[in-house]
Amino acid sequence: MKSTPDHHASHLLRHATQQPGNHRRSLRTITIISTFGGLLFGYDTGVINGALPYMQEDLGLTPLTEGLVTSALLLGAAFGALFGGRLADRNGRRTMIMVLAVIFFAGTLACTFSPGTEVMIAARFILGLAVGGASVTVPVYLAEVSPSDRRGRIVTQNELMIVTGQLLAFAFNAYLGNSFGESHGIWRWMLVIATLPAIALWIGTHFLPETPRWLASIGSFGETLSVLQRIRPQEEARREFEEVKAMAVEDYKSKMGSWKDLGIPWLRRIFVVGLGLAVIQQITGVNSIMYYGTQILAESGFGREAALTANIANGVISVLATFVGIWLLGRVGRRRMLITGQVGTTTALLLIGFFSLILPEGAARGFVILALTVTFLAFQQGAISPVTWLMLSEIFPLKIRGLGVGASAFLLWMVNFLIGFGFPQLLAAIGISNTFFAFAALGVGAIAFAAKYVPETRDKSLEDLEHYFKSVAGGKAEEAAAKVS
Repeated sequence: MKSTPDHHASHLLRHATQQPGNHRRSLRTITIISTFGGLLFGYDTGVINGALPYMQEDLGLTPLTEGLVTSALLLGAAFGALFGGRLADRNGRRTMIMVLAVIFFAGTLACTFSPGTEVMIAARFILGLAVGGASVTVPVYLAEVSPSDRRGRIVTQNELMIVTGQLLAFAFNAYLGNSFGESHGIWRWMLVIATLPAIALWIGTHFLPETPRWLASIGSFGETLSVLQRIRPQEEARREFEEVKAMAVEDYKSKMGSWKDLGIPWLRRIFVVGLGLAVIQQITGVNSIMYYGTQILAESGFGREAALTANIANGVISVLATFVGIWLLGRVGRRRMLITGQVGTTTALLLIGFFSLILPEGAARGFVILALTVTFLAFQQGAISPVTWLMLSEIFPLKIRGLGVGASAFLLWMVNFLIGFGFPQLLAAIGISNTFFAFAALGVGAIAFAAKYVPETRDKSLEDLEHYFKSVAGGKAEEAAAKVS
């Protein structure tokens, strides 16, 4: 039998949440604690934006090592996502989040005290393992504890915490850069702040329950019902328990899914959709702005400290747009939001390329580019990113959920890595205009994929989605058989 939630914390939560009305408070508390993983994800990916110019001076970075320092975290995140999903399947979502908190803490300290470039690259890779693990484990955890009618809003609160983490990174970078920019090693202070939410996450996980769906998958039905009773009204908990139990018995014959399961047509179709969602979320080039925004603005006409301050606008609009995205998810279909977001980002990329081409370098050009990056991020963070992470957490059936989310996130982070590593060199080789024109061309392909392959998942339970994909695959099989006959 796998490990279950800490006994003392489990007793406290059970006592608190069995009282009438406390299920909503418990669910809210669980959401806040678990999404500290998203906050760390955001801070650790965003802090490099402002820290990098100071690292260049202190560590003597070249364009190549600059790309390696930035992208080492992304490469680590790819492997953290790949193995994090599998480990969460084997040991539980809650246990995995606790382990990730420790890696976040250790990786942050290793980066902070790095004496040179080689150690920094290795430390960033280790930190990336935690970022990638959190990117798959936290959304799955939230999806599995959420009621179907609120799953969109609850899961996308992790996206809100990610962009909040990035905003905090931009704000701390701007404050420290403008106040102590001439001090040696100021970037170390920018990095070390991330130890505080890592400690908070580790402490908080002791009070989280395991997800009812994972408990059902290992046959712990008593604990499954107990957790549901803490986070649902009694009648709803009983009804959902029967649904979860039936699906676990039907679908989870083995302890974990494997690559062999992709021989089944309906599972293979879901897998391809998941991989596609991962790619189209990244080929907008969003993280070229999140990682190199300060440098982009500096090249567009701002000074270094002014670019640090202006970059806060990117963080602010990301947070505001995510609030709007969470609100829209309760009212608009996921598929429509995704396509609208792709059209908006592609248009903004074309305009960035166009105005970078025709406007002379200076303050006016800088403010135009800033306005367009803000517009870009409004569509990306308000539509594409929340829908992507939400759909990745909900489209895969329980049997291959860890495998599917892990593989999709692995591909997402690998594309992210290629963009993070290649962007400075691409910028130097073909210039800012042609770089963004290339991203816009990829955006057109993303729109076509979303329109053709991405299904609607709004207001469907995780079990309903599984039945839907089975029926779609079954329908296509019947259609093919009819054509043959």
